[in-house]
This record gives sequence, structure tokens and C-alpha cells, in this order.
Amino acid sequence: MPKMKTKSAAKKRFRVTGSGNIKFQHAGYRHNLSNKSRKRKRKLAKPAVIDKTDHERVMRCLPYGSGF
Repeated sequence: MPKMKTKSAAKKRFRVTGSGNIKFQHAGYRHNLSNKSRKRKRKLAKPAVIDKTDHERVMRCLPYGSGF
């Protein structure tokens, strides 16, 4: 059986944590920052965990990121 390929787009955007959650970086923090509020920029700067409804879909793109 050949190796499964990881989706390049997914490996650049997501990281699997030790507990199996998937972290991502918020979009919208690269430019036009003067138009955004301080609170909004603070929240965009922090990494977040994806919703459980998207978990299976992202893990299909990361076959070797699951830790199994």
C-alpha cells in the first residue's frame, strides 16, 4: 500500500496539539490593522482551536498528524 499524501495547504495552516486538538491562526491580522479595534487585533493575534464539527474534515487532510 502506498503512503498517503498530506495536503500541503493543510500542513501550512494547522498544527495538532498533544491532546489531539487542532490549532490554527486567525485570518485578518496581516494588513489594514489601523482600521481594526484593539480588542479585535488582540483576539486575532492569538492562535485558536478549531470547532469539533470541522475536526474530522481537517484530519483527513493530515493523515500523519493524528498521532496514531
